[in-house]
Amino acid sequence: MKRIYLDHNATTPMNPEVLKAMLPFFTQNFGNASSIHNFGREAREAISKAREQVAALIEAEPANIVFTSGGTESDNFAIKGIAYANEKKGKHIITSQIEHPAVLSTCKFLEKQGFEVTYLKVDNCGKVDLDQLRDSIRKDTILISIMHGNNEIGTIQDIEEIGKIAAEKGVFFHTDAVQTCGKIPVSVKRANATLLSLSGHKIYGPKGVGALFIKKATRIFPLQHGGHHESNRRAGTENVPGIVGLGKACEIAQKSMEGNCRRIVDLRNRLQNELVERIEDTVVNGHPTDRLPNTLNICFRYVEGESMIMMLDMKGIAVSSGSACTSGSLDPSHVLLAIGLSHEIAHGSLRFSLGVDNTREDIDYVAEVMPEIVHRLRKMSALA
Repeated sequence: MKRIYLDHNATTPMNPEVLKAMLPFFTQNFGNASSIHNFGREAREAISKAREQVAALIEAEPANIVFTSGGTESDNFAIKGIAYANEKKGKHIITSQIEHPAVLSTCKFLEKQGFEVTYLKVDNCGKVDLDQLRDSIRKDTILISIMHGNNEIGTIQDIEEIGKIAAEKGVFFHTDAVQTCGKIPVSVKRANATLLSLSGHKIYGPKGVGALFIKKATRIFPLQHGGHHESNRRAGTENVPGIVGLGKACEIAQKSMEGNCRRIVDLRNRLQNELVERIEDTVVNGHPTDRLPNTLNICFRYVEGESMIMMLDMKGIAVSSGSACTSGSLDPSHVLLAIGLSHEIAHGSLRFSLGVDNTREDIDYVAEVMPEIVHRLRKMSALA
């Protein structure tokens, strides 16, 4: 049976070059980067190289990169760290209704700690209203956290304009760029970002490692204590193999991004056109142009997403109905509800997220089997 993986926004397979770079640091180069002997120096030099590789991908200075366990920790560190370090200036935070759970859950937690959070609405394409953002900024606003590219519908926000607004008002700006780093150009300089989150396993690197860019001289409270690691910003022995893998993945992404983007956009558009043409009553979600190159979120009316996922899986096709971090929930996607879809339509959504190994043959196979699956489920549906 064919096996086709179209869930790259959830995770990606590790690039063999990344694995090759990591392997020595599991075995012979096993030193602790805090040790002063030769074994420790080898590890420390490898981390320094990786820091340069990560920084180059986002046009940052290496000294401003802090390694973490992944995107979720980076988001938590950014938001809680700024909140706790700057609460004397104010306790108001601005974010959007369609953020990743790592951001939304952190903001909900801070609300219980006495902070106030404004959750900006989005339009039916998932775009934040910049005028509403400006109007929401108060004297006690300390942080704006708006994701760059949405993990479910792919909509890309104008973070350069958001960063400009934040800078004009003297407010820290954090962006979750987990889904955009390595797929499209990302620059902390152009975005005027104070903080930026990224993750290794979204760009063909290892799981369990990520990074947070922290602009120089930013006042931030460390969430972990117990050592002087990462320039006193994150205590704990560094995950040297993972950090090496993240660095290599960033290096590869920077070199191959442009070519990969063009090819994947063509495949995504082919899939979208085929599904819309072959299947009636479909709704494509997300912005038509300002969208991640690899992401197609589409609703099929009168059917349920989980049933489609199971039937596609039986055909060897892996897709999702939204964020992997909320896959155990029976509730419809908060992102789809925020863009104005009804519960019934939102429940019939699928997210196809393509990767560098997908082919035209993969797309044509999905386009061939999908109409039969939808037709069969609609015949059984009480909504049809």
